[in-house]
Amino acid sequence: MTREHVNGICKALPGAEWSEPFGPGHDIWKVGGKIFAAMGAVTDGVSVKTPDIETATMLIEAGVGTKAPYFHRSWVLLPLDAGQDELTHRIQRSYALIRASLTKKAQAALAPFDPDS
Repeated sequence: MTREHVNGICKALPGAEWSEPFGPGHDIWKVGGKIFAAMGAVTDGVSVKTPDIETATMLIEAGVGTKAPYFHRSWVLLPLDAGQDELTHRIQRSYALIRASLTKKAQAALAPFDPDS
């Protein structure tokens, strides 16, 4: 997969917003002002949130991803060659986790989203 493809997955999510708060070449995707996916200028991959440290550790030990630099231990860095289904699934799960952490009012302002569809 390419950066452009990952950006396309993120862009398709309801209320997703792209920015470069860390400078050019850093693709940061947010929902409700909170990051759910990030691609750095140097590292070849996308960092996503997992439900907890245990899930991140399991993904790292399984070889699916590595520790996401500059993020909490519940985040993992997935290589772009992880496969389309895996990347799509993990990005959507990260989005759903961050979206669920928003206020009820902020969530209600977004179009419906079902990660299982």
